[in-house]
Amino acid sequence: VQLVESGGDSVQAGGTLRLSCATAGYSVRSRRMAWFRQAPGREREGAAGIDSGGGTIYAESVKGRFIISKDNAKNTLYLEMNNLKPEDTAMYYCAAGPAWARCSIATTDFEIWGQGTQVTVS
Repeated sequence: VQLVESGGDSVQAGGTLRLSCATAGYSVRSRRMAWFRQAPGREREGAAGIDSGGGTIYAESVKGRFIISKDNAKNTLYLEMNNLKPEDTAMYYCAAGPAWARCSIATTDFEIWGQGTQVTVS
């Protein structure tokens, strides 16, 4: 089982990025999936989550700017990030949880993690 993130970059404030999380040996269709982020010196925090039924949940800090989605056929999770702010600068991680579970952005609800992709906003 492997989660591989991509799409991180350095952008100016107000810009847009789209992160991808490719999975191997793991079905995004049935699993609770989420994006987390961790800035230097801070704890890892949940940004957005999605469940098997397509239900979504967002942190207040990203609500209205980030959109989480998935392509079941490609077994890939996405995070579209709009109107980026310097405070969005962080390492972004994809995470997978149990099957048929409701969406969540609590770190303790996830069991598989990717290596992360860096997003820098200036």
